[in-house]
Amino acid sequence: MSNEQVKLRLAIQKSGRLHDDSIRLLKECGVDISNGVNKLKAEASNFPLELFFLRDDDIPQYVEDGVADIGFVGENVVYEKQKKVAVAEKLGFGKCRLSIAVRKGEAYPDVQYLQGKKIATSYPVITQAFLKEQGVSAEIHEISGSVEIAPGIGLADAICDLVSSGSTLFMNGLKEVETILQSQAVLIKNQQLSDAQEQLLARLIFRMQAVKKAKNNKYILLNAPNENLQQIISLLPGMKSPTVLPLAEPGWSSVHSVLNENEFWDIIEQLKAAGAEGILVVPIEKMII
Repeated sequence: MSNEQVKLRLAIQKSGRLHDDSIRLLKECGVDISNGVNKLKAEASNFPLELFFLRDDDIPQYVEDGVADIGFVGENVVYEKQKKVAVAEKLGFGKCRLSIAVRKGEAYPDVQYLQGKKIATSYPVITQAFLKEQGVSAEIHEISGSVEIAPGIGLADAICDLVSSGSTLFMNGLKEVETILQSQAVLIKNQQLSDAQEQLLARLIFRMQAVKKAKNNKYILLNAPNENLQQIISLLPGMKSPTVLPLAEPGWSSVHSVLNENEFWDIIEQLKAAGAEGILVVPIEKMII
């Protein structure tokens, strides 16, 4: 098979919380996907990629079996299904946590509260591993949906389920007491990819990393008085160092740099205090380092 014929088969969730973000990421990576309504397969027109739309829980099995070469799936599913796949990249969306919750009125001193209790969950493997690690013996009831109602109907004393905002727990009279896994969407791969497929995957991951870096950073432009220029530059590490250009007005310079979103507001406040003016903040579409 020539390199022109090599392609990657990517499995993504056909519907649900990861589907839209998966399609959006591919588009941001310049991969043009056109799929009709209710189609189970689609082809990229400008990248050697074929998409399969599958149930989230089935994706690790399809990737292990080589029906799909790679897949986008939640970390929680990867750990629960325990298939022979490799995590190639964390994707930065679909963030949630797998947590244990009990009734709001219950006094919960520590994890030993769960000793001998009934726990309802869709993640028995991860839950059991956590309990074993903590030296706790509990009765696990595996259910496939609406886990949060289990304590209210007397099926369980506690639950272990995915939590995003916590609003579903609140509405069902529950409180979060233990977080046992932080999860996000990841790219998994079959462990028997050919060299040519590995090269294709490296190209795709390169694009994903550029998109993720751009989302975590902002491009900043500001005017700085020259007498405070070194102080302002010291606040702006940038990718290597800030770009400094003279303004038409004597005594002033234009400073261009990149800021990480986690540090953004603290640094903006310091820049203002150092005399920076006319601060512009621009989103970055792609960021190649």
